[in-house]
Amino acid sequence: MKTTSVGPLLLVLMLCCAVQSICSSFSGNETDRFSPFEFKKAISLDPQQALISWNDSTHFCSWKGVSCRKKAPPRVISLDLTNRGLVGQISPSLGNLTFLKFLYLDTNSFTGEIPLSLGHLHRLQILHLSNNTLEGKIPDFTNCSNLKTLLLNGNQLVGQWNSNFPHQLEGLALAYNNLTGAIPTSAANITGLRVLSFMSNNIKGNIPNEFSKFARMEYLTASGNMLAGRFPQAILNLSTLIDLYIGFNYLNGELPSSLLDSLPSIQTLALGHNLFQGQMPRSLGNTSELRLLDISNNNFTGVVPSSIGKLAKLYLLNTEINQLQVQTKEDWEFMNSLSNCSGLQLLSMAYNRLEGHLPSSSGNLSIHLRRLSFSGNQISGIFPSSIEHLSNLNALSLYSNELTGSLPGWLGNLNKLQKLGLQNNYLTGFIPSSISNLSQLAVLGLFSNKLEGSIPNLGNLRMLQLLAIEDNHIHGSIPKEIFSIPSIIGIDLSFNNLDGQLPTDIGNAKQLTYLVLSSNKLFGDIPSSLVSCESLEYIGLANNFSGGIPASLGSIGSLIAINFSHNNLTGPIPASLGNLQFLEQLDLSFNHLKGEMPLKGIFKNATALRIDGNQGLCGGPPELHLQACSVTALVSSKVVPISSMVSISMVVLIVFIWRGKQKRKSLSLPSFAKHFPKISYNVLVRATAGFSASNLIGKGRYSSVYIGKLFEDNNMVAIKVFNLETRGAQKSFIAECNTLRNVRHGNLVPILTACASIDSKGNDFKALVYQFMERGDLHALLHSTQNDESDSYLNHITLAQRISIVVDVSDALEYLHHNNQGTIVHCDIKPSNILLDDDMIAHVGDFGLARFKTDSSAPSLGDSNSTCSLAIKGTVGYIAPECSEGGQVSPASDVFSFGVVLLETFIRRRPTDDMFKDGLKYTQMNFPDRILEIVDPQLQQELGLFQETPMAVVKEKGVHCLCCALNIGLCCTRPTPSERISMHEAAAKLHGIRDAYLRGN
Repeated sequence: MKTTSVGPLLLVLMLCCAVQSICSSFSGNETDRFSPFEFKKAISLDPQQALISWNDSTHFCSWKGVSCRKKAPPRVISLDLTNRGLVGQISPSLGNLTFLKFLYLDTNSFTGEIPLSLGHLHRLQILHLSNNTLEGKIPDFTNCSNLKTLLLNGNQLVGQWNSNFPHQLEGLALAYNNLTGAIPTSAANITGLRVLSFMSNNIKGNIPNEFSKFARMEYLTASGNMLAGRFPQAILNLSTLIDLYIGFNYLNGELPSSLLDSLPSIQTLALGHNLFQGQMPRSLGNTSELRLLDISNNNFTGVVPSSIGKLAKLYLLNTEINQLQVQTKEDWEFMNSLSNCSGLQLLSMAYNRLEGHLPSSSGNLSIHLRRLSFSGNQISGIFPSSIEHLSNLNALSLYSNELTGSLPGWLGNLNKLQKLGLQNNYLTGFIPSSISNLSQLAVLGLFSNKLEGSIPNLGNLRMLQLLAIEDNHIHGSIPKEIFSIPSIIGIDLSFNNLDGQLPTDIGNAKQLTYLVLSSNKLFGDIPSSLVSCESLEYIGLANNFSGGIPASLGSIGSLIAINFSHNNLTGPIPASLGNLQFLEQLDLSFNHLKGEMPLKGIFKNATALRIDGNQGLCGGPPELHLQACSVTALVSSKVVPISSMVSISMVVLIVFIWRGKQKRKSLSLPSFAKHFPKISYNVLVRATAGFSASNLIGKGRYSSVYIGKLFEDNNMVAIKVFNLETRGAQKSFIAECNTLRNVRHGNLVPILTACASIDSKGNDFKALVYQFMERGDLHALLHSTQNDESDSYLNHITLAQRISIVVDVSDALEYLHHNNQGTIVHCDIKPSNILLDDDMIAHVGDFGLARFKTDSSAPSLGDSNSTCSLAIKGTVGYIAPECSEGGQVSPASDVFSFGVVLLETFIRRRPTDDMFKDGLKYTQMNFPDRILEIVDPQLQQELGLFQETPMAVVKEKGVHCLCCALNIGLCCTRPTPSERISMHEAAAKLHGIRDAYLRGN
């Protein structure tokens, strides 16, 4: 009986043990096998076949990337799939790997949210999920009681920084996400943290004082956030700190004088791109470990302390874009002390206020120095010869200074040089042929100097990518070897005296993207081999080229901008240019092109075209307002567009009427009848609601301007009604008609039709109807809404827009002065006479005071003498000095007015403001050293110079273009006419400035 009773009991016990064993096996080994399988199912792409071994034929501990413990039963303790190119989501099944200690899924393409289940892995020690595209909020990891390192950087995580991290964490990386809010003070409870990175988020506030609890903190990176306030005091208690990155924030105030005393172990101190001010701390020399010091893009003042030479291990010093000063020889003492920094590799003090000669001790800097930049200062004197000893330099930048003398031949001995930037100085003499020895040179910038001679043979520079020698006095032909450099991408030789033909070898430059040769004396045909430059995006060839435009250019599909203006090109415009789908700008103005305008592609966009000064063109889109093509139109040398002039017959009749040389009779307007109906007084009354005050948009001495709707399409027009009771109004009308009958240019306000009739009271009525300009006039844009916060967006004008506006005005004046049978002097250039269309293209209007001169000695039309008697009645502040004294009218008086308008456009001050009480001397005495202090604050902010905003990197091209433009304004406003540049020269230079700036943006 005992036997029979014990047997079943043992059987039950044995069965229970077996079930427990099965359950244990299933919850252990089988779970560790099943969970990775589920993970694999969530992978949509495995380009490296990293998971190909994850199958039933292989034990899971042998799967690639999987590691198991040696103790039985085997359990997964590590999963390493770093940088396998995996695409998909992270399966929550990984939360079932309860023995997992190490999980590396970084540098893949995982999407979706981080599974909450990972927060239950209490044995997990390292979790790397960085460099994916994970979204959502950070889950709670407080239950991961053994977690030491958590890397979540380089994702798209959102939400506020929470406190869901275990207290024993030593490394936490949250950088490059979209986290918001402030840093929680509870983060300081993770007292064991040694590494904390949360750079490039949207964290606000400041670093809490509680951070002083981090007794072991070694690496703290908080750059690229929105931190504000003074330097975080908590950092001064982090005596173990090695690397500190808090740049690209809004931190302000002065640095603590004891900063370096408090951080004895600091090796990296990166404070750039903040709003710090005051002097550099004198305690700089009190730390022996500092290797990297970056205080760039702040507002530091004073001199660089000579104690900086005590930083024997320093390899990078960046103080650029501050207000550090050097005025005396003693102020340069820090350069002597830097010779003690034997490991220095990078030194930049660009864009400060360093004056005088660069000391000879520059040659005593570390032999390991690779990059040296003193650009954007006021360093003067000859090129510093001591630099010859820095034989390991690969970048030398001294541009935008006041260096004089010639380029030394020893530059060719710096055979490791990759970048040489010496532009914007006063260097003279020849380009040394030894430059061709720099076999590693990639960038050569010598533009805006006074260099002369010819371009040496640079064919040995096989790594050259950018050659910029524009705005010098270089002459001779273009060496054909330049186009055989396989790496060449950009060539700018504009504004020199180069002559000869463009080499056919240009077709060898297969990588060429930018080619700007404008404003030289090149001639001959545009070589057809240009089509072989299949990477071209920008072409500027405004010279003396002749022949036709190669139709093959239509096959360069990458072209964005073409400037063939001011040449002697003939023949038709190739229709193939309409095939260029990326073409945004096409300037063919002032050539001798003729024939029918193409209709496809860019030719549909009138605002992207410049075709003025080509008398033989016809047809095309209606927006171009060209005459319809006919036998007469194609052979005539005088094409008269409807939108740009009043017909000659109409003007003659009007003049005869006003002079009483024939009886009053209705006017015949045959040239307008083809496109617009005749306009009667009654039509204009209806269009303006009886010339009501609500439709009045402008009023001058001789006329009032109303807005109205005319014609079948109800387009808005501007109707200029002359106040004939005012003395001089009829003469103003005659002057305007005589001017408009001979002009056609895209930057003159287009006239649509005219009305010469009788009003309801039987009095003479005269009006001109113009195309309406949606953005109003430049004066209103600059000044009218400046103090109206609700309309502040209306008067925000970017630097690019301002440059384009003055270019447009210069083109119009150049045309009036230089491209007609006679010379037209506007005599009333001012911002209120410059109108802007909806695309911000400027148009010059109001020719009521214009003077027409058939040659330089002929009197002005409609006047008995050639004085500026009418111009004296213009707006005070814009009148040339000689006209105020009764001098002779000339294009130079327009040049003066244009120069005043140019300066006003960038400085945003009227010439009658208090700051101009001494004439233009205010601008002159601030140019060029302090010009950035007086320009429009909007431009200061755009160029990163506004102290109330974080100091962004100053746009070098923008600052340079701004200074060049203001310099043209000063050249235009010189006291005597003979000293001023012509509008032809001003327009050419402004085109170069605009092209250079657009290339830089």
